Amino acid sequence: MPDNDVVHTVYVEMKNKHNTMNSSAAGKTYIKMQSQILDDDDCACFLVEAIAKKSQNIKWTTTVDGKSVEHRRIRRVSLDQFYALVTGQEDALYQMCMVLPKTIEEVVNSVEDTASIPHDSVVEELKRIAEKMNESDENLAMAMAIYLLGFNTYNGFSDKASLVVGVNDEATLKRLYEYAKRLGYTQ
Repeated sequence: MPDNDVVHTVYVEMKNKHNTMNSSAAGKTYIKMQSQILDDDDCACFLVEAIAKKSQNIKWTTTVDGKSVEHRRIRRVSLDQFYALVTGQEDALYQMCMVLPKTIEEVVNSVEDTASIPHDSVVEELKRIAEKMNESDENLAMAMAIYLLGFNTYNGFSDKASLVVGVNDEATLKRLYEYAKRLGYTQ
């Protein structure tokens, strides 16, 4: 916890993306967390966002009954920061993502029927980004290109994003993100 605050229990509300709650749902979730802290003063409550706008572990400020509210132990936390807190390893999410392509490849190879990827310029763009990764494992490089869509500011990923895509190449990330949205991979 920030400020060297120590708690022994953490309650988590997990959301896929930063924009999946309307203000009413956010208020209800906050009130539920506030109630938990009143019941247990040795806890913290996290709203963990798998795909947050950026890497963060901040006090969650929201509006309840028209009033802005916040509490130091009610926090909005990105997935990379959550993994870091849980494991004690700052780049734990990054490390997990690095082994996923190999695991996925093993699972896919164990299935007889494999799906083919249609020709698409976005797939070519992902391959172009993947080539810049200097990664010998093609599947890992391709996965990294995809990970950068949602995790480009997260621990472990931000350095790769600036090297591969470039700080001034936001248009590429936006174009890839829009493509992923059309395919239903993001909301």
